[in-house]
Amino acid sequence: MRARIYQPAKTAMQSGTAKTHLWVLEFAPASTREIDPLMGWTSSADTQSQVRLRFETRAAAEAYAAEKGIEYDVIEPKPRKPVIRPRGYGENFATDRKGAWTH
Repeated sequence: MRARIYQPAKTAMQSGTAKTHLWVLEFAPASTREIDPLMGWTSSADTQSQVRLRFETRAAAEAYAAEKGIEYDVIEPKPRKPVIRPRGYGENFATDRKGAWTH
């Protein structure tokens, strides 16, 4: 059974960075998902794909995987882009503007 250790990115519905500082150990699916012929639902007999463990640090997640004998891949988080400071309407008429203001 193979797992991946990563730091989750924020969702599109988040404006802050809550729940993105923890490291997650998640198992890769061992079998493919099948479609139920009667209901059309997808299901799998693999229960490990439902397991998602959270750790405070990357080292703690790696230590847990090594202790349990789990093979793992570490996915490094991508750096965040700097946030552009929102400006108010009155700053459109400021004298320190880099370009000329037009209608």
